[in-house]
Amino acid sequence: MNKIILCLAASLLCTSASWAKAEPRAEPSEEAGSLRAMQIADLNRLADVSAPNFSPDGSQLVYVVNKVNSELDKYHSDLWVVPYQGGKAKPLTTTKERSEWAPQYSPNGKHIAFLSSDKEDESTQVFMMKAGGGSVKQLTHIVGGVIAFDWAPDSQRLVVSAWANIQQPNKAGTAPPIVIDRFQFMLDEVGYLTTQRSHLFIVNSKNKKTTTLLAGNQDYWMPTWSPDGQWIAYVTKDPNKTSLDADRHADSDVFIVQAKAGASPQRISHDSATDVDPYWASPPQWSPDSQQLVWLTSNESKWFFYAPSQLSVADISTKKVRQLARIDRFFYLPKWSADGQSIYALIEQDRYTSLAKIDAASGSINYLNKGEHFSLDYDISGNGQIALLNSNTQRPFELMALDKGMRPLSHHNDWLQDLQLANTQAFSFNNNGHEIGGLLMLPAGYQAGQAVPTIFRVHGGPVYQFSYEFMSDWQIYAAKGYAVVGINPRGSSGKGFDYSKAIYADWGNVDTSDILAGSDYLIEQGIVDKNRMGIGGWSYGSMLSNYVIATDTRFKAAVSGAGTANIFGTYGHDQYSREYEYELGTPWHNSEIYQRVSFPFLQAHKITTPTLYQCSEKDFNVPCLGAEQMYQALKSLQVDTQLVIYPGQYHSITVPSYLIDRMQRNVAWYDKYLRH
Repeated sequence: MNKIILCLAASLLCTSASWAKAEPRAEPSEEAGSLRAMQIADLNRLADVSAPNFSPDGSQLVYVVNKVNSELDKYHSDLWVVPYQGGKAKPLTTTKERSEWAPQYSPNGKHIAFLSSDKEDESTQVFMMKAGGGSVKQLTHIVGGVIAFDWAPDSQRLVVSAWANIQQPNKAGTAPPIVIDRFQFMLDEVGYLTTQRSHLFIVNSKNKKTTTLLAGNQDYWMPTWSPDGQWIAYVTKDPNKTSLDADRHADSDVFIVQAKAGASPQRISHDSATDVDPYWASPPQWSPDSQQLVWLTSNESKWFFYAPSQLSVADISTKKVRQLARIDRFFYLPKWSADGQSIYALIEQDRYTSLAKIDAASGSINYLNKGEHFSLDYDISGNGQIALLNSNTQRPFELMALDKGMRPLSHHNDWLQDLQLANTQAFSFNNNGHEIGGLLMLPAGYQAGQAVPTIFRVHGGPVYQFSYEFMSDWQIYAAKGYAVVGINPRGSSGKGFDYSKAIYADWGNVDTSDILAGSDYLIEQGIVDKNRMGIGGWSYGSMLSNYVIATDTRFKAAVSGAGTANIFGTYGHDQYSREYEYELGTPWHNSEIYQRVSFPFLQAHKITTPTLYQCSEKDFNVPCLGAEQMYQALKSLQVDTQLVIYPGQYHSITVPSYLIDRMQRNVAWYDKYLRH
């Protein structure tokens, strides 16, 4: 349900202020007939490109390509390399049953370290190979599995964060009872939290010797080694700073420690704000001279996902922290320029995210690639070359060189050029004095003035937004003849703190109003057939869909995946008890608030929309309980409904056949009620 997740994502700018200035574009009928549209089976052909990392000399990049292995019914990732100045990309690993990810060149350029699975227990460990490829050497054998790592400047050592204090099975192989005494006692994709903690280790890349750097009954996250080799920066919650249990607050801080066992940590950040939330996946970054650190800071704990992450810079010698380039937008992944004069960062705006270069002294911002696209990740070489992970509505994420323009480096999804893809355009409307924006995809062959069946997609988060990126499910719906609408209601990101926090402790109120007003607007434009509208989403997108159909009966079909509606039942049953208490209070002290945000379940008798519910069996983020309860309510009320549970899956479904199945079921459900 939270923004992270993935965190990192943002979205892209609207170039058209409203439909009054941008009429729907009709597809040429002859073009529409010459190429086939995207089909559900094409989901298995898509390649997911990620994690670019420059070689020290800037000549090439290593990155990850994740694709479907149909024989094993699983996603499989390999490492690839591509020359920066131009040339063909080639695979560095070609394993069939194991995946490799998170590659990093050693500072001397001789090796690449990466994460992969241990052959014996499938735990995540650090491996190493020569930069040109060849045999692979496993460097770690940490029982709980590695989370992240970073090279030392000497290319001989790595600092590793890994799960430790893991309870072990007995001699017969029986798992011990799960004994819990923590406030936050579960985490999606990790499981129940008992004794395990994220600790830091130093690993010698030659002899594999592993030394504990920081341990104890607390978590240490996202270590990064200083360029001079003297310090390691990391993030933790200091038990000496507050009397509160660490699980009960989000006041994480940046520390540094010398790279040797027994060294005394030094605090760098001191405010009550959240400094480098681990969910942001954005470690503190050292300046080239090792004298400064930059990291992401949010607001006080109670605002968690709602407050934009901002830049903070510290002088290591004085411990003074200064705010830099503070604007009312989310920043992501700050990195220093090679000369230390600038800081790069991704900055999210309304419907787009672009890379910016920020003066490290004045804070002035220079946007490098504004436009209708979505930049998700990037890397910078020692000589200032930039590689972007970038997507737009017609192209999934690929690596792009950012020099005079955006020059493609990878081409893993070029096969899409042989398809007739539907176009996406922006629109805006006014609701109660608030300008609300969104994106619309029209089916191929659309004729202006034609009202067509429409699926309203609702984004998760809740603090997230639809942006100018490739959305395969939208393309499939459009290929079936549907218009697809994604509205960014109040509560979304990209438009500042006040816009995001408009739904704080008031879910399903103003954002439902914005969804309904957007549908009214598009009906008035003659685009949407008011009698054939569907709605659906995943995570908070599912929750908001539940609010909408409990408020209004205009939608004739809904698909609600990994959502909830009875917050009384959700408290203590997912990983967000801390966030619930910040935002809603406790159910026994704030029952009126819990009753208000449980509106779809407590007012289920108002729902007439046939709804397909879906969930993942092992989801600790938004457990199946929510879908089960809503399914049971509609079943009791004799409203057409169905519940689909995907076995063994966490919040994000990763089994290819399940993703195909979900898409097939979604299309069939909408077809059943919108094709009359």
